[in-house]
Amino acid sequence: MSLTDYFIRKPEFDMFAMNTADLPCAAAIHKMRFTPSWSDGELHALLVQNTVFGFVARQSNAGSRPVTAGFVLARVAAGEAEILTIGVDGRYGRAGLGWRLMQAAVREARSKNAETMFLEVDETNAAALGLYRKLGFLKVGERRAYYQSAAGARTAALVMRLDLA
Repeated sequence: MSLTDYFIRKPEFDMFAMNTADLPCAAAIHKMRFTPSWSDGELHALLVQNTVFGFVARQSNAGSRPVTAGFVLARVAAGEAEILTIGVDGRYGRAGLGWRLMQAAVREARSKNAETMFLEVDETNAAALGLYRKLGFLKVGERRAYYQSAAGARTAALVMRLDLA
């Protein structure tokens, strides 16, 4: 770490409920992180469902043009919550945004009386697996050859669960 690193203030982010105006930024982040990616139209089709909610991490000191650095989209139905997708812009990695977005989703799911939360994650996504395990998620299943990379390699989706009650 250089001396100048001590004098550079890192950007601060706040969590906001996701709305339709956030979808183009969320789609751009999704495209950076996932193949295939979801378009803003596909995200819109989810967000307008009454069981679906989301949050965005937006830079709080960005002036008149706030920067959206991450998002999470989830749903609650019949006492179960599911993380549909989560993504953080790579330029803001290791800033705790994934943790904060997941915490916001967990709080909202609890407020909607969800007793459990599920998610699927690529078995090769070490950063996401570390985050989910740190949050208390446990592997409860596996879908073999579920994901396919751009190069054609197939990897398993790990199904993970967190008890909320």
